[in-house]
Amino acid sequence: MQCPFCNSPDTRVIDSRLAEEGTQVRRRRGCEACGGRFTTFEKAQLTMPSVVKRSGAPQPFSENKLRRGFESAVYKRPVTAEQIDHAIDNIERKLRQTGEREVPSRRVGEWVMEELRDLDHVAYVRFASIYRAFEDVDAFSQEIQKLKAMPSPEQRRSQLPLIGEAPDETPSPPPAEKPVKVRKSSGSGSH
Repeated sequence: MQCPFCNSPDTRVIDSRLAEEGTQVRRRRGCEACGGRFTTFEKAQLTMPSVVKRSGAPQPFSENKLRRGFESAVYKRPVTAEQIDHAIDNIERKLRQTGEREVPSRRVGEWVMEELRDLDHVAYVRFASIYRAFEDVDAFSQEIQKLKAMPSPEQRRSQLPLIGEAPDETPSPPPAEKPVKVRKSSGSGSH
C-alpha cells in the first residue's frame, strides 16, 4: 500500500488485528522510505439487496440514507457515533442474512426502530412518529405505552427465542408471575 505521507509504494504491515466484532481487519503499517506510521482497515465488500419502496420501486441500499435517518432521530440525544455505526452494522448484517435480492423498506424501517428502541427511547419515538405517520397525540401516547410495556434491551438479550420464532423477532413479555409463599423453618437445628 502506498504511504499517505511520502507516496512511497514500499510500506509493510507491522500489526494486524480483528476489529468491529471480527467484521474488519485493522492493520498498522510503516513506511520504509519516510518512517511514517498509519492504520488501515479492511472490510469485505458485499453486494447488498435492493430496498423496495412502498410504491414498489426498488432502490439500491444506501448506508448514507440509513445514517441520515439515524442522525435525525438521535439529534441532540446522548447517542455516540460508535453506537450509530454499530446499529447500522446490525441492520446491514440482517440485510445480508436475508439472502434475498430485494427487501421491503418496511422491514428495514422495523429494524431501525428495534435499534433505536435499544439506543434511546426519545429517538425511537421521533422516528416512529414519522415512520408510522402519527396523526394525533393519542398515537404518540399509544406508542409510548407500548414502549413502556416492552422488556429492556438487557432483558431481551437474555431471553431465548420461542419455538418457531425467528431470532430477530422480539418475544412478547412473559405473563406476570404469582408471588410464592415461603415458610420459615422453626430453626430447631435438628436434622
